[in-house]
Amino acid sequence: MYLADQTWPDLGEYVANESLAVVPLGSTEQHGPHLPLATDHLIAEHLAREAADRAEVLCTPTVNVGVSPHHRQFHGTMWVDPPAFRDYVESLSRNLSYHGIDRIIFVNAHGGNIVHLREVGRRLRDDGVAYALEWMWNDSIPDLVDDLFEHNGPHGGPKETAMIQYIAPELVHEAEFERARDEGVVDLTEIEMVVHGSRTFYDAIDNTESGVLGDQTDATPEKGEQLFEAASDQLVQLIEWLNDQPLDALMAKPHVDPQPGSGR
Repeated sequence: MYLADQTWPDLGEYVANESLAVVPLGSTEQHGPHLPLATDHLIAEHLAREAADRAEVLCTPTVNVGVSPHHRQFHGTMWVDPPAFRDYVESLSRNLSYHGIDRIIFVNAHGGNIVHLREVGRRLRDDGVAYALEWMWNDSIPDLVDDLFEHNGPHGGPKETAMIQYIAPELVHEAEFERARDEGVVDLTEIEMVVHGSRTFYDAIDNTESGVLGDQTDATPEKGEQLFEAASDQLVQLIEWLNDQPLDALMAKPHVDPQPGSGR
């Protein structure tokens, strides 16, 4: 159930009886010459809405701009600073808790958001507000991704290309696949990303002229459908698992005995 499509009376039964919501988050950033800047938030929203409908839980509107300064040199990339992003997502989550939501799944499709969503989840849990999990779609189906693509690539590669071919084919520039591959990096072992144990780059453009990694020519809509269905299944199972957990078992555990100050 998509929250923004409902009237407030429509939501009465849900808030009276249920306590879980999914929040899709992505980015608005370059994904090479072949994919739209909307790639990440389109994937997050489609997966979140599909799983929410199947599991009959609440899905919020999508957070479209994330932490993306490492793509800033490419036209159109938008980002917010990490503290602003964390504070915004935490505030949104606390708003949900006001309506009785105490379990949240951040349906994430942008790697730059991961560490910050984990931090927000810790804040909410430590304060006893809600239990929030970060879920990254491709991390839920790693074996399938590896089976489908010889040279995947973590950004703008064939897995994201195939997903957009499936969910929004009109936004894909297939004539640019070879350019994306040839001006990018197909095999990550070809570039020196770590020197003596230290990551030596900060921005995507430091490594790739086209802004992407992997072999985009290996993507097809059919592979995208396989990815979408498999990831949706994983998200539905996560929703069901989280719904079944007693809230007390999810929240932060107390300090071990003896309790601080208990003998004073």
